Amino acid sequence: MPTPDPAATRAEPPSQRTASDHPLYRDPTAPLDARVQDLLARMTLREKVGQLNQRMYGWNAYRRTPSGAFELTEVLYAETDRFEGLGALYGLMRADAWSGVDHGTGPGAQDSAALAELVQRHVVERSRLGIPALFVEEVPHGHMALDGTVLPVNLAVGATWDPDLYERAAAHAAAELRARGGHVALVSALDISRDPRWGRTEECFGEDPHLAARLTRALVHGMQGRPAAYFAADKAPVVLKHFAGQGATVGGRNSAESELGSRELREIHLPAARAGVRAGAAAVMAAYNEVDGMPCSGNRALLTELLRDSWGFEGLVMADGLAVDRLARITGDKVSAGALALSSGVDLSLWDEGFTHLEEAVDRGLVKESVLDAAVARVLALKFRLGLFETPYATPPAPGGGREISLGLARAAVTLLRNDGTLPAGEKVSRIAVVGPQAATAAHQSGDYTAPQRSGVSVLEGLRRLAPPGVDIRHAAGCALTGGDLTGIPEAVAAAAASDLAVLVLGGSSARTPDTGFDANGAARTVVSEMTCGEGVDLAGLRLGAAQYALLDAVVATGTPTAVVLVQGRPHLVPDTAGALLTAWYPGPWGGEAVAEVLLGLAHPAGRLPVSVPRSVAHLPVYYNHKDSEYGGYVDESAEPHFAFGHGLSYTTFAYGPPSADGRTVTVDVTNTGERHGRTVVQVYLRRLITSGWPRTLELCAFEGVDLAPGERRTLTLRLDADLTGTSSVEIRVADSSRSALGAVPVVLDLRASRLPPTHPGRTTAG
Repeated sequence: MPTPDPAATRAEPPSQRTASDHPLYRDPTAPLDARVQDLLARMTLREKVGQLNQRMYGWNAYRRTPSGAFELTEVLYAETDRFEGLGALYGLMRADAWSGVDHGTGPGAQDSAALAELVQRHVVERSRLGIPALFVEEVPHGHMALDGTVLPVNLAVGATWDPDLYERAAAHAAAELRARGGHVALVSALDISRDPRWGRTEECFGEDPHLAARLTRALVHGMQGRPAAYFAADKAPVVLKHFAGQGATVGGRNSAESELGSRELREIHLPAARAGVRAGAAAVMAAYNEVDGMPCSGNRALLTELLRDSWGFEGLVMADGLAVDRLARITGDKVSAGALALSSGVDLSLWDEGFTHLEEAVDRGLVKESVLDAAVARVLALKFRLGLFETPYATPPAPGGGREISLGLARAAVTLLRNDGTLPAGEKVSRIAVVGPQAATAAHQSGDYTAPQRSGVSVLEGLRRLAPPGVDIRHAAGCALTGGDLTGIPEAVAAAAASDLAVLVLGGSSARTPDTGFDANGAARTVVSEMTCGEGVDLAGLRLGAAQYALLDAVVATGTPTAVVLVQGRPHLVPDTAGALLTAWYPGPWGGEAVAEVLLGLAHPAGRLPVSVPRSVAHLPVYYNHKDSEYGGYVDESAEPHFAFGHGLSYTTFAYGPPSADGRTVTVDVTNTGERHGRTVVQVYLRRLITSGWPRTLELCAFEGVDLAPGERRTLTLRLDADLTGTSSVEIRVADSSRSALGAVPVVLDLRASRLPPTHPGRTTAG
């Protein structure tokens, strides 16, 4: 692979450093705070403002030369000259349809670190004080860069109910990022799915705050390691997105207003953030939405009074892309918009103009320089904690095993929703028809925020690789993802009719193409025909393309046992006509292999639903943890979800013994009563009986997955994680889903008698 050529850059002017040869901030043995304050005292107001700006799109900082090397651009020169340095650079390695970067133009695994060094050397040289830049990268489900390991999307991660597995995957993603020369990871974790019409549902861990908190904590520990003053070379500071309440936008429309009371915000949308902060998260990103009438980027009550003053957060707050400039709608101009964001608690902007005018804002008295200094200090502290002043160009070795890590997550996420015995494919199955628009392609398995891929494994390829010798695998697409073209259905029907098992692979897509129209923040503005999910792709309904339903009806009508596989970024509506139904979510490029393993019985279905699946879009919202009201159902349709939160079948059966509770722990025996190995997820729900406010029907407060051999029994002890302030009596229910919990025999705890020790929402321990 070609490597960047330092000689291709323009000649740099001599350093203009005026500090002493050995200033305190250059001493790695000095206390962190002392180094920050020493450097801050040496900086001009202009230099300080530069540290708070992240104005550029990183892919505009370089270009390939005819020789294949990289050279820096005049755009980067102008940006570094403007503030005599650079605070942060977004997306230097980003590759996708929006950036226009592909394998022919962008940095791959072999030359990303050299490109990062080329840019960093320029930044340090242009800085009077030698301040390096932060390289900030998207890592929503793996590093969004060429040759990066792509993981299943967050909704699939939520379906694993396995924080330990996710922590290992997050650690791998961080190591890849640092090996490429990146520093800071932008990761969605805080959004709670409350309306599946929202195109960014795939970025949520699910609808439940406890599940999201457990996974957020695992994310932070995996990427950053346990809290420490300085980051290890293979660890990356995390920016948790998005703070707060973005999943509650009205109508499931991206960046729409949110109607959140303080209790809903506190109980549903803040626990994941609280868990991330307690785990040591380096930064959070202020969301686009408003809370109580004020956009998050200008919301002092949220960013300062709650996050910093109440929670004690000492890290960085970054604004979402162009969110600061949006504040001009209420301030009147971008100068005052920048001042409002800074005063409210934003430290680092993203692509905004408003923060470039902070010097003027200070001069006009719109914001105090002491407020600006505090923000600069937080940016500098992160750079010191990364060791950038000592080793600005060093990168650790690249980790291996990314494919197996991604495949392991995908395997754990496959969720069996319905099965009449069709699955797993038995010894009598000798002919399998693999049909449907998702059957033979891996292009739609990876979700939004995915770089161009060189390889992948579709469900068809996975079955061909893994099926026993002699099994005939035949294929016909049948139809496209969208549209009403039915001309391919007869071929698919013929294949199904001549087979012992039909595997029908349906679903949606978040894949962007060069034909997609984008907003300035990268959200889809005009979508191509196959796009049904992702940022900017919100739906009024949850149906698949019309031809997919026609194909389903036609295949089922052949009488061949049929298993439907859904590849999707949100729950779609599918009728109960096929013998088996499973969802893989967006399982990543190698997810077809994981699906094939489950279909063939080589792996057991281990996933559990992280969201409720509605019967129709007409009765949204349908999340399980609603208030315990006396409202009835609908006259014309059940108000219950089609499939409940926590639901997931296995190829074996399990029995739960009667639970017992002692203080904050619950103990239960679990037995595999079937004939196959399997995994169940023990879920502990509480129902408040005597409490200071109107309670929710159920609240997940603990869970643990357990793998058992046939006949094996294990005793599990789980620790309850719930804020019980104001509650004096609760029921504890242990079950395998939220629906079965409603019928489970409860254990009543009198909290006044037991005097339970306090706990903290989001701080979790599994038995």
